[in-house]
Amino acid sequence: MKILDKYTLKNFLIPFLGTFFVVLFILVMLILFQQFDKIAGRGLGVSILMKFFGYTSLLMMPMALAISVLLSSIMALGSLSENYELAAIKASGISLFRLLRPLLIFMLFLSVLNFLFLNYVFPVATYESKNLVWNIKKKQPSLALVAGSFNNDIPGFSIKFAKKYGEENNLLKDVIIYDLRDRRYNNKVITAKKGEITTVPGSKYMTLVLKDGYYYEDIKQKRIPAFLNDPMPFVKSHFDEHQLNFDISGLDKMSDKKYDKHYEMMSLAQLKEEVKDRKKPLKENLKKNTNRYYKTIKAKQLHTDTIKKSKLKADILKNYELKNKVKVIRNASREIQRIHTTYKNLLKNKERKQEIINVYNTEFYKRIAFALSVLVLFLVGAPLGSLIRKGGFGVPMVMAILIFVTYHFIGEMAKGMAKNGAISPFIGGWLSTIIMLPFGLFLLYKAVQDKGLFDLDGTLKHIKNFFKKFSKKRNKEFT
Repeated sequence: MKILDKYTLKNFLIPFLGTFFVVLFILVMLILFQQFDKIAGRGLGVSILMKFFGYTSLLMMPMALAISVLLSSIMALGSLSENYELAAIKASGISLFRLLRPLLIFMLFLSVLNFLFLNYVFPVATYESKNLVWNIKKKQPSLALVAGSFNNDIPGFSIKFAKKYGEENNLLKDVIIYDLRDRRYNNKVITAKKGEITTVPGSKYMTLVLKDGYYYEDIKQKRIPAFLNDPMPFVKSHFDEHQLNFDISGLDKMSDKKYDKHYEMMSLAQLKEEVKDRKKPLKENLKKNTNRYYKTIKAKQLHTDTIKKSKLKADILKNYELKNKVKVIRNASREIQRIHTTYKNLLKNKERKQEIINVYNTEFYKRIAFALSVLVLFLVGAPLGSLIRKGGFGVPMVMAILIFVTYHFIGEMAKGMAKNGAISPFIGGWLSTIIMLPFGLFLLYKAVQDKGLFDLDGTLKHIKNFFKKFSKKRNKEFT
C-alpha cells in the first residue's frame, strides 16, 4: 500500500507544482499589466521592481494555490482513469476513498499552511504592497489623483476632476478643490476649467496650475442668520491663472496610524477586536441620538396641557390671526425639515458605519473559508477527474476555470450582499464554500458508485416509464 500511496502522491505532485507556478506567474503578470502605467518609465530601481513583484506574488499565492489544487486533482485522477489504472486499482479491491487517503492528508496539511499564510503573511504583504505603491506614486504625484471622485490623499485638500489626459497624464479637466485646512469650516472652494500638474521629481511639493476658474469663500459669521433663507455674505473672484502648491511629503511613507486599520492588513484576532471596537461606539451613538431626538421634540410635554385657556379650538391654526398663522406654518415647516434632514444624515452615517463593520466581519469568515478552499476544491476536482476520464492539460484546464470562476463569483457576490446587510457576514464569507462542498460530495458519490456524471440513458428511461404508467392509467379510465 505504501507503493500505491507514493504513486498517487507522485501523480498529483508533479502537475501540482507545475500548475502552481504557472498559475502564479499568470496572476502576477495580470496585476503587473494593470499597474504598468504606474511603474513604467518612472525611474524605478531594480530593487523596487523586485519588491513589487515579490509582494504581488505573495498576495496571489492563496488564489494560485486553490486553482492549482483544483486543476492538478482533475489532471491526476483524469489521467489514472483515462489509462484504466483507476479501474485496475478498484478491481484489486482498493476503494476510491483508500486511493485518495494520502491526498486528503496532504490537502489538510495544505489547508493548515494556507490558514497560517492568510493570517500572518497575507496582512503584512498587503501592507507592504500598498506602502510600495504609495512610494511609487511619490515618483509622480499625479498618479495619486483619480478622475471622477474626490481625492483626499493630499492633507488639507479634497480634489475632484472630470478627466486626466496628456502624454504624462498631468493635465486635468473641470477641476474642483475644497480647502479643508480650517477644520472647523468648509468655506473655501476653487473651480477651474483646466489644470496642469508640474512637479520636480523628488520635491516635497506638487504644483497645480489652474486656468480660467473661480475662487469662492463664505465669510465667517459670529451669529447664525435668524432665517435659513436669509443671504449670507461671501467672496467670489475670477482668475485666468492660479497656482497652488501642495505639500506631498506625507505621501513618501505610509503612516501606521492611518493605514493599519484596513481589513486586508489585519489578522483574524485583529479583525475580531476591530469589530468589537467599532460596534461599541455605534451603539452608544444610537442611544445618544435617540435621547437627543426625544428631547428635541419635547416628548415629555406631549401629554401636558401648557395653556390654561379652555376656549381653544380643535383646529390649532384657527386660534391665530392670519399674520401669525403664516409664522406658525413657516416655523413648523422649518423645524420638520431640520429634524428630517438631521436624522436622515444620521441614518446614512449609521448605515455607512454598519457597512464597515460588515466588511470586517465578512473578511473574518472569508479568511477561514478560503483557507479550507484547498480541501473543498480538491473534493470537487478529484472525483470530477475520475468521471470525465481525461488527463492532460486541455479539458481539465477548461473545467478548472469554469469551476473556480463560479466559486470566486459566488464569493464576491456574497461579500457585496453581506456589506449591504442583505445577508449575514457569516453567510457572506462561507456561501461559496457552502455551495461547492455539497457539489463535491455529490461528485464523490457518483465516482464511488462508478456512475457517469450525467446518466442520460437512465434519465430518459425514467421519463419513458413515467409516461407509460400515465398512459396505462388513462386507458383504464376510458375502458
